[in-house]
Amino acid sequence: MHAVIQWLLHTIGAMGYPGIFLLMAMESSVIPVPSELVMPPAGYLAFQGDMNLGVAILCGALGSLAGAYANYLASHYLGRPLIMRYGKYVLIPPEKFEKVERFFLQHGEISTFLGRLLPVVRHLISIPAGLSGMGHLRFSFYTLAGAGIWCSILAGIGYCIGENQQLIVQYSHKALAWVILFSIIVITVYVRRHRQRDGIKA
Repeated sequence: MHAVIQWLLHTIGAMGYPGIFLLMAMESSVIPVPSELVMPPAGYLAFQGDMNLGVAILCGALGSLAGAYANYLASHYLGRPLIMRYGKYVLIPPEKFEKVERFFLQHGEISTFLGRLLPVVRHLISIPAGLSGMGHLRFSFYTLAGAGIWCSILAGIGYCIGENQQLIVQYSHKALAWVILFSIIVITVYVRRHRQRDGIKA
């Protein structure tokens, strides 16, 4: 882990903001680059004065949007049958995709926002959005909102903690637990409100 973080610090430091954008675009698509290993080093570099924290977060969020759009467009134009048949070759096995698809269909647009905060789901949630033809403006807004929050949390951890990889992993796990709890609360409130609206309409 220490070697990976040192490599990322060197890579991000050498490539600058485009490096953050590129790595987060990869993380947001099907390439397994954990955001927990990208944004904290960027936050640490901001603490050292080598980067601007706000710009680093913005680049991370925009990179996440770019990676999400790669999945969105691929699913929109290739269609569900090809994804179900060949997705396993790009780390999207059918059973995993079906779970994410159910999550999207059950919770609608808000799943695009919350999906950016959840592990595994964040890599795949843009695929059912593309299949359903979700509007570009809404897709971009909810993706950027969720990615911005997650990038801010991780960059803030790196800014406050530094390059201590053990503490970064520890606090990233704690942050993830709180994010999952937040997502559960939001989904619960969302579902209850929709049920109340359906009851009133009926």
